[in-house]
Amino acid sequence: MIDIKSKSFIDFCHSAFDNIPVAIDFLDIEGNIIYINEAFSEFLQIPVDDMTGKLVTDINPTSKFLQTLKEKKADIAVVHEFPTGKKAICHRIPIINNTGGLVGGIGMILFDEVKNVKEVLEKYESLNKELNMYKKEIARMNHATYGLDDIIGKSMGIEECKKKVRKFSKVNFNVLITGESGVGKELFAHAIHRESERFDKAFVRVNCSAIPENLMESEFFGYEEGAFTGSKKGGSIGKFELADGGTIFLDEISEMPYYLQAKLLRVLQESELVRVGGKRVIPIDVKVICASNKNLKSMVDQGKFREDLYYRINVLNIDIPPLREREGDLEDLVRFFLHNFHRESGIFKKIDKDSLNILNEYKWPGNIRELKNLIDRICVMSDSVSLGIEDIPEYINTGSTERIDNSDTLKNAKEVVEENMIREALKKCDNNKSKASRYLDIPRNTLYRKIKEYNIEI
Repeated sequence: MIDIKSKSFIDFCHSAFDNIPVAIDFLDIEGNIIYINEAFSEFLQIPVDDMTGKLVTDINPTSKFLQTLKEKKADIAVVHEFPTGKKAICHRIPIINNTGGLVGGIGMILFDEVKNVKEVLEKYESLNKELNMYKKEIARMNHATYGLDDIIGKSMGIEECKKKVRKFSKVNFNVLITGESGVGKELFAHAIHRESERFDKAFVRVNCSAIPENLMESEFFGYEEGAFTGSKKGGSIGKFELADGGTIFLDEISEMPYYLQAKLLRVLQESELVRVGGKRVIPIDVKVICASNKNLKSMVDQGKFREDLYYRINVLNIDIPPLREREGDLEDLVRFFLHNFHRESGIFKKIDKDSLNILNEYKWPGNIRELKNLIDRICVMSDSVSLGIEDIPEYINTGSTERIDNSDTLKNAKEVVEENMIREALKKCDNNKSKASRYLDIPRNTLYRKIKEYNIEI
């Protein structure tokens, strides 16, 4: 049992409370002051020695501490007016032993003037408003651009995917979107966020293949000041913290290094993270959407992707069909891209039925991305309002398609398409590499490398 009148306790009080700027005193069970520090003495303008051993009401006639001791019930953050006329925010706390008996009491002044509380509250309110403003700005800068209405197509496969978007957006489970490159996986991620209750919060997009491996951990989870050479003063929040309350979209999740997959798994399991170089555990509330054009299950079997992470991200799945399997959607997509071209450039174009038939025969290994690039390109290059067969590149409207059909892998098919597009561009640009690189919208160095790679003679 503690004896607050003992010399050891009084010595402890002197060492612990003499020099702190918070006014503190201790009372015995009768309400006598057994210890009071200098901060309290300065506040009351009475020397410590003149108060020690005296009944609290003899020093402060307005004190309610005797009532607190009698009722053995704490008074927390109460406004008290002292004989000097000063008002302060105080604690009056009875000290109770393990058997429920009264040992004494501790008094504390939190704010020596009530107006100080108002200043603190006003500052808190101001900071809270500023924080909310920043959160709204983050959400505005990282927002989902596309909704279900922006997903063009009415084929059975696409309608089924849209139905899943509506269902999956209602729950906070992780979603894995799969499909070939160029099918529009990011579009579906946008739509899931837009349809969810998080629509007004941040939608943060991360392309796992675009971040250097040595920076990936700090980009995802943030870092503390001094975590590594070149780190910013004050540290930096990561993508997951940025998405707190909203959604994070991890595109090309297959490209995440194996060692980092374990840390991502922990974040998904625990809904918390620790910054690089830090110790503080930060709780987060994030809906996670991942996408991959690779077969993750096959990567698991090959030991290239963690099995536990695979099942963690693949709670709900949307597998987007390739364009060649979306019967009836190509015409709608072409007209949509022509409309966008007109809106952005002011140049009106239309396409004839024979050209649409040719486009429908093509297998589109690059899917919707390839189709959009083609429409934009021929709209720019054609001098006619009506796009005809003569405007369609040779690799599409000739026997080149048959060569693509006979290729044994999708990778080979894409290489064939790429080579044909480069040859077509060089032909249209009279072998001028600078013009051809602009026509293809790729850097000249990339074009030179591809010309050498495909042994294209100029």
